[in-house]
Amino acid sequence: MNHWIIAPVLIPALAGMLLLLEVRERHRLRRITGLLSCAAMLATAIFLGDQAWGGEITVYALGNWQAPFGIVLVLDKLSALMLVLTAVLAFPALLYACCGDDRRGANFHALFQFQLMGVNGAFLTGDLFNLFVFFEVLLIASYGLALHGRGPERVKAGLHYVVLNLVGSALFLIALGLIYGTTGTLNMADFAVKAQALTGTDATLLNIAVLMLWVVFGLKAALFPLYFWLPAAYAGATAGVAALFAIMTKVGFYAMVRVYALAFADGPFAGLGQSALWWLALVTLALACVGVLGSKRLGTLVSYLVVMSVGTLVAALAFGQLEALGPALYYLLHSTLICGGLFLLADLIARGRGEVADDLQIGPAILNGGRLSVLFFVAAIAVVGLPPLSGFVGKVALLRSVPDPAYWVLLLVAGLCGLIALSRAGSTLFWRTTGEGSGLRPARRHLVAVLWLLLLSPLMTVYAEPLLQLTTVVADQLRDPDLYLSAVLGGDA
Repeated sequence: MNHWIIAPVLIPALAGMLLLLEVRERHRLRRITGLLSCAAMLATAIFLGDQAWGGEITVYALGNWQAPFGIVLVLDKLSALMLVLTAVLAFPALLYACCGDDRRGANFHALFQFQLMGVNGAFLTGDLFNLFVFFEVLLIASYGLALHGRGPERVKAGLHYVVLNLVGSALFLIALGLIYGTTGTLNMADFAVKAQALTGTDATLLNIAVLMLWVVFGLKAALFPLYFWLPAAYAGATAGVAALFAIMTKVGFYAMVRVYALAFADGPFAGLGQSALWWLALVTLALACVGVLGSKRLGTLVSYLVVMSVGTLVAALAFGQLEALGPALYYLLHSTLICGGLFLLADLIARGRGEVADDLQIGPAILNGGRLSVLFFVAAIAVVGLPPLSGFVGKVALLRSVPDPAYWVLLLVAGLCGLIALSRAGSTLFWRTTGEGSGLRPARRHLVAVLWLLLLSPLMTVYAEPLLQLTTVVADQLRDPDLYLSAVLGGDA
């Protein structure tokens, strides 16, 4: 049995518990512990990714209880890809926070690690109940992180966020009860097999349960009409936390992909809720355009860019029935990393403007504005999808795989709205200035963290062909659910 599979869950869990025991005043020790944990997760994710690219799906049975009776973790190409993405994002986010933001409240580093534990667990788990458990770990840790630094704005946004997610948790539990009552299992692979044989009342109840799952996953992914919690929560959080939160919506998207690919790509339940997801995704994309244009703060603008990426991804999934998943995964990598970098950059700009912060209004000149303006220019080009960076490659690939006029129009309009909003923001922040700035100069670690994420866009452009091939291979594995079923259930599949 390959025990390395559980490492992405155990490393942050053990680090989080250790950080709870460490003396709070010893900031240097706590930072070293957190960064070492993130570095270990990155190395482990790369190692597991190398294993997964061989094509074999690896199953880890906790307690040596085999599926469907025991809890299992499953490593395939999709989960390995998401683990690598999380680790690549987490290290610079924590490095940025270690420049002073981590001192604003107690137990920041422990909560950060527990957040990573929840994210990694959600990507690896092979049963629906433990997906719920890891969602709750995410909720608790993210609520604490959203409130980190205190202040009425964060408390209000955090309360809105936690109430909506608690409602989602209640719906998730009801859906799990219906699924277990009709199929007798919560293991994803076993559920996918038994669901195909349901008829009559049981099939109707399962339909209701699955539609409830789409609501829950849509809430986690910030899909219309359940995205209103995101802009305030993300914009109000500290920069390192907001950057890490860029992966949160992708957890909801991942859950959609995983459940859909296993149980609803073929068979009697094929395409269940697909039409609704398609139209909700398009509405999400359209409203994100409005939000981007109407944003009065740079942090809020970036938050709506995250919502825009969600609409783009879910629409591709709903229309293409996994055929468009390869380009969608490339775009997922791009949007997560660039939006994370933009959250960090927005904070640097706010620090350099003094009391005006990131408000999109005329203010003092930004300290080190020349350097930051170049970074902002690169980030803006990447996130709106202008050539030659990775956003352009991802959008072209999506347009080729989703030949629907409505999607084409909305995706191009979204890019135009993003360009207008970011151009207006850039001119206000860097050109329309009054007097000398009184803000803070960015520390070297600040710039390293921002560069870490933003320079990945040109790197993804240089290696666009192999990356698209890699994401296509991931999608191909998902299109053959029998591989997953036989790996988890063995001869019972």
